[in-house]
Amino acid sequence: MTETTQRTRPLRVLAAMSGGVDSAVAAARAAEAGHDVTGVHLALSANPQSFRTGARGCCTIEDSRDARRAADVIGIPFYVWDLAERFREDVVEDFVAEYEAGRTPNPCLRCNEKIKFAALLDKALALGFDAVCTGHYAQVVTLPDGTRELHRASDMAKDQSYVLGVLDDKQLAHAMFPLGDTVTTKEEIRAEAERRGLAVAKKPDSHDICFIADGDTQGFLARRLGKSEGDIVDESGTKIGTHEGAYGYTIGQRKGLRIGTPARDGKPRYVLDISPVDNTVTVGPAASLDVTALTAIKPRWCGTAPSGPGTYTAQLRAHGGETEVTAEVVDGELRVSFAEPVRGVAPGQAIVLYDGTRVVGSATIAATVRATAAV
Repeated sequence: MTETTQRTRPLRVLAAMSGGVDSAVAAARAAEAGHDVTGVHLALSANPQSFRTGARGCCTIEDSRDARRAADVIGIPFYVWDLAERFREDVVEDFVAEYEAGRTPNPCLRCNEKIKFAALLDKALALGFDAVCTGHYAQVVTLPDGTRELHRASDMAKDQSYVLGVLDDKQLAHAMFPLGDTVTTKEEIRAEAERRGLAVAKKPDSHDICFIADGDTQGFLARRLGKSEGDIVDESGTKIGTHEGAYGYTIGQRKGLRIGTPARDGKPRYVLDISPVDNTVTVGPAASLDVTALTAIKPRWCGTAPSGPGTYTAQLRAHGGETEVTAEVVDGELRVSFAEPVRGVAPGQAIVLYDGTRVVGSATIAATVRATAAV
């Protein structure tokens, strides 16, 4: 039974409304369930009017207006809260610093951890709200002893539990995801929005990083960090090309390498390593990407931390599949071994552990162990 249906008394709920269809339907469902709902749009950019019209992020003036119109239709109070400075410090600057250090961050996880379920939740609780409601597809399950667990959404095709794996048990106690137990297609969610009279029913989904409205991550980083020409080398250290900034690459990347010298075997090459110290990008064959184990830092547990080694499944990307692993916490770090080698694993990414559908917790990948590359 999900958190939304388990509770019997009406709650004071703060619904985070991005201006999209999912958060609007989630707020409407929370209100329909009898909760006292207030809508809030987070102003995360100090200059939202500078974003281009039609940007598929969640920080534009248009998004704020869409959220307000949805709140009016639902019949709930609505406010805009300015969290731009906190967002800049905890999400945008962290994003830039991670890329500069040769790592590949996920800003959506950082936003959930630092903004929606920290800054926003703290302010909500201080104002007397019981829970924060969002349009994420995930489930909070209440156990007989009153403790709560985070689980995957009923519909795996829409599951977003990966980006919520940073939530701890205290945050879960005040989280509400009204869409998580719905086995429906996105078109059915849009149809529900239309039935409710919500104008966002046909609004495109957000796919871009919200603070990079044009989707050009490399261009954004170049403007922040400046161009810095360096070498692209093969596994032997031989220079085979140049780049304009190592921060513009991520491990596992194949496209956009612009290497003039073809590989001896004629096969594609991939980014194997990024060294910000000497501004070098190393490329090589796909087989050299195989990872058999990793170490992850800053683990966050969605409940009690596991003790001793255990077998789990792991997800390494927001839209990636699951892979079987053995994991154990050693000296505060998460040590993970894969049952089968995996590819495209980059420091800075999050690894999220699952026990069935339950989210055990997450950690930030710090180092990997590669399998022996094929000769």
